[in-house]
Amino acid sequence: MTKRTSAKYKIDRRMGENIWGRPKSPVNRREYGPGQHGQRRKGKMSDFGLQLRAKQKLKGYYGDLTEKQFRRIYTEAERVRGDTGENLIGLLERRLDAVVYRAKFVPTIFAARQFVNHGHVLVNGNRVNIPSYRVKEGDVIEVRDRSKQLAVVLEAVGLAERDVPDYIDADHSKMTATFVRMPGLADVPYAVQMEPNLVIEYYAQN
Repeated sequence: MTKRTSAKYKIDRRMGENIWGRPKSPVNRREYGPGQHGQRRKGKMSDFGLQLRAKQKLKGYYGDLTEKQFRRIYTEAERVRGDTGENLIGLLERRLDAVVYRAKFVPTIFAARQFVNHGHVLVNGNRVNIPSYRVKEGDVIEVRDRSKQLAVVLEAVGLAERDVPDYIDADHSKMTATFVRMPGLADVPYAVQMEPNLVIEYYAQN
């Protein structure tokens, strides 16, 4: 897995939520944060704190994106006509690593980034190894033939904890997926509530 794999549960504990809905998340047992001060009683969070937490949660969900990457996506979402929060979610879901994860080709978003990086994925028949590559409606994403029997792929397909959303048409017998349309917030099967409106407020004020 990637260098962040062992740390992904720290993101859960820092947020106090099982943001991927994974059954092994430590939040299922300990709802307080990590570290020696994790059990301290939390006071009421300020508006800024709520906005920052919403941004950290959304960034973490997509593989703990860097601030530079995330701000770039926000800036683009702001330029596009329509609701900026909905645009932000749509752009995040169009990332190739996100589509690979949604199609259940791999068990985690962190594994999806590594899977793409290592050249296991084809887009419209061409190998693409850039996790941030942005897919378009109608694009066909496929696991390379030599990679279809990898243990990580077989594990992911059998996961019962999540389903493929309806904006992706996946065929696990052929290990292909078609990106049908750009989703809105209500279409995305987040395990916890995401608040892109607070993320927009955060960047508008900072």
